[in-house]
Order: sequence, then C-alpha cells, then structure tokens
Amino acid sequence: MKALFIVYNQAYGDEIVALVEAAGQRGFTRFDGVGGRGSKTGIPHLDNHAWPEYNDALLLMVPDSMVESLLESLRQKDEQTPELGIKAFSWNLEQIL
Repeated sequence: MKALFIVYNQAYGDEIVALVEAAGQRGFTRFDGVGGRGSKTGIPHLDNHAWPEYNDALLLMVPDSMVESLLESLRQKDEQTPELGIKAFSWNLEQIL
C-alpha cells in the first residue's frame, strides 16, 4: 500500500475528486484551505489579502498497482490546465489499522 498526497488549486476540487473516483479509488481524506507556494513556478496560495487563492489537498491510501496510473492521470490533467498547480507525493505505508 502507498499513501498519496495530492495538492491542487481549490477551484478544481470536483475535477480532482472525479479523477480519483474514475481510477477506482473510493476513500480519501480532504483538507480544505491548504496554503503554500510551489517550488518552481506559480503564485503563492496563502488565502490572505496579498495572495487570496488557496489550495485543497487529498490524502489517499491506495494499492501499489494504482499509483502509477493515478499519477499519470494527474500529470495529464496538470498539462491540460497548468494553473491547477497539481503536486502529488507518494510514500510507502508500513502499517494500517
């Protein structure tokens, strides 16, 4: 199993959830109003007077076999709409209750 953490512009939340569901993933935890700034490009999303946009994030626990296809779907979505600012990170899960 892998944990997958996806951060994206909040305006595209429904599209990202639909993409995850289309991949066959039902469960996730959503974090609303996540602030941050990309490491390479894009404007900060800090939800304040200077930088009023913000991000949301999803945390998924998925089978190893699902990670590459999900990341590829996210990569394609990011290329179609670069303003989304999608970032995704995966790591191994050691134990699950």
